[in-house]
Amino acid sequence: MSPHLDPKQLDALLAVAEYGSFSKAAVALRLTLSAVSLRVAALESALGQRLLVRGKRIAITPGGHQLLAHVRNVRTLEADFLAGFHGQSVQGQRRPMQTLSVAVNADSLATWFLTGVRDTLKRHRLLLDVLIDDQDYTLEALKQGEVVGCVTSARTPLAGCVTVPLGVMRYRCVASPAVIDRWRLPSGRVSVHRMLASPAVVFNRKDGLQDLFLNTHFGLTHAAYPRHFIPAVDGFERAIEAGLGWGMVPELSLQTRGDTLGVAEVFPDCVVDVPLVWHHWQRASTSTVWLTKAIQREAQAQLQPLSPPS
Repeated sequence: MSPHLDPKQLDALLAVAEYGSFSKAAVALRLTLSAVSLRVAALESALGQRLLVRGKRIAITPGGHQLLAHVRNVRTLEADFLAGFHGQSVQGQRRPMQTLSVAVNADSLATWFLTGVRDTLKRHRLLLDVLIDDQDYTLEALKQGEVVGCVTSARTPLAGCVTVPLGVMRYRCVASPAVIDRWRLPSGRVSVHRMLASPAVVFNRKDGLQDLFLNTHFGLTHAAYPRHFIPAVDGFERAIEAGLGWGMVPELSLQTRGDTLGVAEVFPDCVVDVPLVWHHWQRASTSTVWLTKAIQREAQAQLQPLSPPS
């Protein structure tokens, strides 16, 4: 006889995965710690494999990721069905709000993404659970089933997924005007080698925009330069404005806040273009389709056109 997936056991597994601990999951589910632990253990016993690795930090096994992806997808589809089945009201009340988990890079979130989805979220009573990561890494969250969709720089879809081209996010190298003046040669031209003697302001250790910029425009690979790591968009831009160093800032930020940001372009003719693509599961819920259309519409209005893949 094939194993039966018990809804209460799945609730326990999902809560532990989302909260990262059994104790926090117990509080969220209003259960005792032992009850949550027993339910997860019973699910693992029924399936014949470990789903979680217990320790100081909870780790999810490959089988656990596979099951969680299935559960999240099924529950999103169930919420869509119930909303359509009952219409706009349930027993005289407005239909429950539905949460969609998405993975988005920080620069998109700070510039065009939220304004694009705002009206759709309000109209369809949707809630966002946003996972922030570099655009080169957000696809992993979709692969693991943690999100229904992601903004990524990868153009090749995962198995069972659909890609929606968004556009190009353009970045420019900036610094405070006073700092740029210190890098100028007697001719007035900025020396890239003088710039590299000063720190770069980098978002985090996954951020490779600076290296891409140096390689693309100056042929410098594996360039050595000091770095500040500031993983917050507002703090990142303030650090550059305060003269702590140079960094790569989205052109959209310069267009909307250039007059108040207090920075200038170091090399005005040199840009880095990062293609952005939206990926979502092929078996997408109606809510995910609504979100996808809103994301695509805003991206086409805000981003540079995306060239066809070579």
